[in-house]
Amino acid sequence: MSEKTIALVTGANKGIGFEIAAGLGRLGWRVGVGARDQVRRDAAVEKLRAAGADAFGVPLDVTSEESAAAAARQIEHEEGGLDVLVNNAGITGGMSQMPTSVDPAMVLQVVDTNVGGVIRVTNAVLPLLRRSASPRIVNMSSSVGSLTLQTTPGAFVGPIAAAYTPSKTLLNAVTVQYAKELADTNVLINAGCPGYCATDLNGFRGTRTAEEGSRIAIQLATLPDGGSTGGFFDESGPVAW
Repeated sequence: MSEKTIALVTGANKGIGFEIAAGLGRLGWRVGVGARDQVRRDAAVEKLRAAGADAFGVPLDVTSEESAAAAARQIEHEEGGLDVLVNNAGITGGMSQMPTSVDPAMVLQVVDTNVGGVIRVTNAVLPLLRRSASPRIVNMSSSVGSLTLQTTPGAFVGPIAAAYTPSKTLLNAVTVQYAKELADTNVLINAGCPGYCATDLNGFRGTRTAEEGSRIAIQLATLPDGGSTGGFFDESGPVAW
């Protein structure tokens, strides 16, 4: 097994995921770029390597159990193990998402990617993480998933979104359940909010850069042993559930 810390970042061919991979690469880690599209994945790996990162590509469709299992096998065979997983891949499902008119099939598709994808990939690589001395799992969430903020008058929580927003609420809840099950292990799992970043997910309307959005993931990926688990954080600290 490599003496380097090995990480896998899903949805890492662009946006916040790419910047997370770049940031972990700057730490001297070996970073797997998980992405479905081979051309974009290869381009991201090439760009990361050109910047000095030790990056490698991992074909990965988070909506497929077979793909997640294949990714785990690749990492096991080629890298010998895994220390950190950043579940970043996600979709909005498009707009509008008014609950009175939203397509239930679209809601299920968003949940399948944003929550089911996290479960598939996490469970596929968990046997590898369990062998790590300091395993970390970071689930990229959003403050829009906070029920407290959603019900706070005047709080900025984005547009009404009956698919995307509840998917992040569910992801937060699932993160807590993982933390409870893994409480007697050295696996730390937390949810992180990158803030409102300008990415293609929102038509580049965000007020933060993707690099700024990556910082919380890097912070949670590098938590010390005995650090927080089952929490929800942004750069400022804990986010209300």
